[in-house]
Amino acid sequence: MDELDQKLLSAFPGRVVRKDLVKRLKVGFNVPVYVLEYLLGKYCSTIDEDEIEQGLQRVKTTITERIVSGDQSELIKVRLQRDGSMKLIDLVSTTFDEKVQGGKFWAKLATCGLSRVHIERELVYKHERLLTGGVWANLELVYDDSLSEGGKIRPFVVSRLAPIQIASANFDDFVAGRNQFSRDEWIDVLMRSMGYEPSHADFTPRRKLMFLLRLVPMVEQNYNLIELGPRGTGKSYIYREISPYVILLSGGQGNVPDLFGWKNRRDKPGLVVKYDAVAFDEVAGSNFKRDADKQMYKGYMEQGSFSRGDDKGTLSADAGIIFNGNMDGDVETTARVSHLFSALPEAVRDDMAFHDRWHAYLPGWEMPKMQPDYFTSHLGFIADYVAEIYHTELRRRNYTDIHNQFYSLGSHVEERDRKAVVRTVSGLVKLIHPDGNCTKSEVQEYLSFAIELRRRVKEQLKRMGGIEYSKVNLSYIDEQDGQETFIACPELGSAQMIPSGPLEPGDLFTVGFDPNEGRYSLYRIQITATPGTTRFNIIGTTGRGIKESARMAYDYLKANIRKLGIERDLNTYDINVQVISLMQGKEATDLGVAFYIGLVSALLRRPLAGGLVVLGQMSLHGVLSRVEGLGDKLRIALDAGAKRVMIPTENSRDFATLPPEILDKLQIDFYSDPRQAIFKALVD
Repeated sequence: MDELDQKLLSAFPGRVVRKDLVKRLKVGFNVPVYVLEYLLGKYCSTIDEDEIEQGLQRVKTTITERIVSGDQSELIKVRLQRDGSMKLIDLVSTTFDEKVQGGKFWAKLATCGLSRVHIERELVYKHERLLTGGVWANLELVYDDSLSEGGKIRPFVVSRLAPIQIASANFDDFVAGRNQFSRDEWIDVLMRSMGYEPSHADFTPRRKLMFLLRLVPMVEQNYNLIELGPRGTGKSYIYREISPYVILLSGGQGNVPDLFGWKNRRDKPGLVVKYDAVAFDEVAGSNFKRDADKQMYKGYMEQGSFSRGDDKGTLSADAGIIFNGNMDGDVETTARVSHLFSALPEAVRDDMAFHDRWHAYLPGWEMPKMQPDYFTSHLGFIADYVAEIYHTELRRRNYTDIHNQFYSLGSHVEERDRKAVVRTVSGLVKLIHPDGNCTKSEVQEYLSFAIELRRRVKEQLKRMGGIEYSKVNLSYIDEQDGQETFIACPELGSAQMIPSGPLEPGDLFTVGFDPNEGRYSLYRIQITATPGTTRFNIIGTTGRGIKESARMAYDYLKANIRKLGIERDLNTYDINVQVISLMQGKEATDLGVAFYIGLVSALLRRPLAGGLVVLGQMSLHGVLSRVEGLGDKLRIALDAGAKRVMIPTENSRDFATLPPEILDKLQIDFYSDPRQAIFKALVD
């Protein structure tokens, strides 16, 4: 035991357990952590190693004798009939049958597979959690074949029941105990309660906050969290083991009837009504294929209410929705050329309205892959104790205005952003400062973290939706000195796809529209002109529209080369064109001017200015077309590192509709014809 162990044991006697013992047992027995911790607290509440070993044997024996599996249900029935009674540990839930005269309660034992088991109403009244998801309990079953129901013998009876999970937890005692620890000590206590050793060098302060963020849906109502990252980082563990009020769904589980209840079936309430949080592990696309289903998910995530279209009307619930998914590869590249929702199933991957409901995007790629020395051998809270505190006390508290005494939010923070940010701050405060007392610097840390998590969502929406989601520069303002602080996402990095220095001759950047995909993409065009026999070759991204634009620019240059003062014969050159799509675009029909400038640059061996993007399409006779989607194209250019953009004069009337931050950060040069475009593009 170290100093923190001693302090925790003194402040919370009977509420802590050695987490390494839990881990040792968890390997051999497939029962929830809070069941193991109950038994460990009963038999291993000592620091004497010999007594602990003896206690572990008793725990193992108890589990072996009393916890059975579903394939033993028939064996249980036979033993009950033979012996008359049995003692078990099982997850017990009850339903109420109002159709029976006077009402009738029925128990269901999840592990051993028994249902329609008699249970006295006094036991249900005493332990109401039996009606809301069930409770793990020590129980005694008896066999009485004189009992029947509906003409069928129902011989199984729960004669005694003692919940394993903690029935109640005193919040005042919890706060009093918390106040004996510093903030950093308390964070380490929470880390150990999750089973991790916070003193490990890999658990930086930032990573500790990320681990705690996984707990926020347990304390904050209707909190929607998404985490995508590599396998093996513990994304699902916390939702499977820590709290009986959270359910983890795998694979294709979690359809509309599961989540929101069966239509016209009062005995089939939805998971969002029964639990505090519903987590999807490795999200399956089959859950979201129907538009009506997606609309119900989106409506619930936004408002915390839903309607099944029956006589129940509109129902409210406070369960949060959590998505966990696997994402591999270079995150920084993905963040720049695509978006960080691309790992999700196709049914929801590009649904901007769906993703706008996330309060936070936890960067799972920053979380370490689990290894043996990450797990603690020290004391932590019994899981069910903190789960009860979170469920009964902290969820009903509200700290969403706690930042107002020190900070306000910047102009880019829209209403949906504000709700997301303040809920994240509120959740972190509940976990770390349950009484709501924290300093200005602590609030600043949580606020910065919360803004980053929401900005990560907005950045992806901007990549999918363009100018509609252009306000991504989220910030906060110090009320005391008026200083505004902008928060960035680390994965965006400082590296730019468009170099700031001069490029090789024939090398330039442009942005085009893919009509098939309905999206804008950044392209890099590289052209060489070498002595040869009039070969014109184009490779790389070679959609039909791209090929036509390139050929048209070549033919126009061939017809007008003398007017440019170029004393060279194109018939004596081989032209090689490579088109590189930097954002997964496959086609574009509006790259003509960029091809034209690139051809001249390559032919003259004159480099183009660095940080330049050329926009515009031209006809075979050099007539310029107005650039469509100018705002979106400028946003893509700016994000990729452009400093200067060339556009046709025809687009000058669009300036009134462009966001000021784009105009402030980009130099815009106009050209009225292809010849003027060339002279403005070439380096002096």
